[in-house]
Amino acid sequence: MVVDKRKLLPAVDRRTFSLGMLMALTAACNTGTSQGRTQQAVDPFWTQWRDRFVAPEGRVVDTGNGGISHSEGQSYGMILALRAGDRDAFERIAKWTQDTLGRQDMALHSWRYDAREAVPVSDPNNATDGDLVIAWALALAGQRWSQSAWLDRAAQIRAAIHSHCVVSRFGRQLLLPGIVGFDEPGQITLNPSYFVWPALDHFAKLDGAGAWGGVIRDCEAITQLSRFGTHHLPADWIELTGKNDVAPAPAKPPRFGYDAIRIPLYAVVGGRAGLVQPVSEWWKSCIAQHRPIPAWIDVVTGEEANYALSNGGAAIASRLVGGAAPAVLDSDYFSASLQMLARL
Repeated sequence: MVVDKRKLLPAVDRRTFSLGMLMALTAACNTGTSQGRTQQAVDPFWTQWRDRFVAPEGRVVDTGNGGISHSEGQSYGMILALRAGDRDAFERIAKWTQDTLGRQDMALHSWRYDAREAVPVSDPNNATDGDLVIAWALALAGQRWSQSAWLDRAAQIRAAIHSHCVVSRFGRQLLLPGIVGFDEPGQITLNPSYFVWPALDHFAKLDGAGAWGGVIRDCEAITQLSRFGTHHLPADWIELTGKNDVAPAPAKPPRFGYDAIRIPLYAVVGGRAGLVQPVSEWWKSCIAQHRPIPAWIDVVTGEEANYALSNGGAAIASRLVGGAAPAVLDSDYFSASLQMLARL
């Protein structure tokens, strides 16, 4: 979800592609730069997503949010282009991302670009989930296509994330959603959907468990502690006031919704389905009752949205609990992106 980070910053067979296949791509023998450049993307879902949302210069356009772009969307474009083997698209997206959103003072990215504004990049704050996936995609692409510059850039981003977005509080190593706006005296605001497990695991392989092991363990612990209400579901935003003191963030609606839908996504893609067992059980109960899974639920009151999950949410549910995923790519940017990510 794209939020103003100055205000809390705040039927496709899913087995066709997997994270294992994505990782295997990086281990395959490189067949040469020229062949890599001419390789064509053949996944029809990818070509639809690319043609709808990626501008010729490599800007990923959030068509449902006023046509802005953000580091999160750029990161999605990069990892999806890599998965599809579309080097041309990857290069265009990566270049626009670094040239336009890359900060000059550190190897992170400003989170938002709005062509309608006099200064399109007006807020230098970062979005840590975007930086995580950008670094992950660059590392994998650098290995796959033998590009040392991408490997170097990925290492720089990882180091910057660790230096600026990981803080030690309450006896834990915490991954902040961004540099500014989340670390206050006596409390830390976190977004569990920013815990991108496959990226963090890859960082640990590259940099060692000493660098990332504590972050991973504490993010897992925070996710387990973020179980609220009757169904023990996570909230979009949480507040940490002690090592084991976690509650829905008071400044945001206490919902398992637009942000938190990515918690089960990254958990299942990252081999941690057990972290979201309550989500799985709740979704299964909805299915057993022959009723649509609501788009959100208030984890405090139990109030539910009067409309169902988007195609993207349904694709995540399919990946977690089984069943057929939507066969058509949604026209909505965020929903379509979730559909694509559920196929990693």
